[in-house]
Amino acid sequence: MLEHGGRLKAAAQRYRIAEADWLDLSTGIAPWPFAIPALPPAAWARLPEANDGLEQAARQYYQAPALLPVAGSQAAIQALPRIRPRGRVGIISPCYAEHAAAWRRAGHRLEEISEAGARRAIERLDVLVVVNPSNPTGQRLAPELLLEWHARLAACGGWLVVDEAFMDVTPEQSLAPHSHLPGLIVLRSFGKFFGLAGVRLGFVLAAQPLLAELDELLGPWAVSGPARALAMALLQDGEGQGVQRERLRHAGQRLASLLAANGLQPTGGCALFQWRADPRAAELHKFLARRGILARLFDQPASLRFGLPADEPGWQRLHQALKEFPQ
Repeated sequence: MLEHGGRLKAAAQRYRIAEADWLDLSTGIAPWPFAIPALPPAAWARLPEANDGLEQAARQYYQAPALLPVAGSQAAIQALPRIRPRGRVGIISPCYAEHAAAWRRAGHRLEEISEAGARRAIERLDVLVVVNPSNPTGQRLAPELLLEWHARLAACGGWLVVDEAFMDVTPEQSLAPHSHLPGLIVLRSFGKFFGLAGVRLGFVLAAQPLLAELDELLGPWAVSGPARALAMALLQDGEGQGVQRERLRHAGQRLASLLAANGLQPTGGCALFQWRADPRAAELHKFLARRGILARLFDQPASLRFGLPADEPGWQRLHQALKEFPQ
């Protein structure tokens, strides 16, 4: 299995620092989870049913004509390569590594390419996978460009798969309203923006025939009753969503400024994280970890991704540690 952020137990064991004493910045999850509403007892006692209102709430939130709830967008990432005939797949890299692993595992021929490479490669690809904003770089591609790429792929029966796990802060940039177009598949994550990754919920936005095929593959009751009830309530909380977006925008800007003030100008990022490509990334990662601060280390390219501190003591702790790192 690939490594991911959030492996706090492993870090605590390696550096012999109690879990409670860590400042965990290794994920791109909002550090302020929405309050859990009271859930009806039936959500726990009965098997989930598709006509409970979740799909309607999600379609309104994402502005998508049709969608399918799944057990985290990871479930869709692993399943989609299995319903596509083997072919040539391009992935704009660096990005979330599970995409490449899933397409390779299903026997597809994979090309990891740059944005410029994608422009040239589309004619020979059957599928193009884009993470937008990208993880870990934060690179964001314009909707107009992505729709142009989709049209070129779809004309030959191809797919454009767009992972929008970090798009909730900038919904105006989403391709969700266009996701009914044949050959366009948009993935959305619930847990990152709402700060509730443990719910394990995501949505696939696509044309209805593809959703039906994916639903058949994943089987019944893919999302638990409590997860459905919780998500339905929070997806309708427009006021809370507005507060969360503003808070994340401010925090993302503050993190970028904090890193720059300490000689670590971000190479990229978005509201939920900042990314720094640096040949000393492994050294800085270890330096911070010895002080109980966990960032996300990447080898290719050598870089660090920083999530958001949850409170003022966390901000000050990060600032002090970065000041002490020898330049």
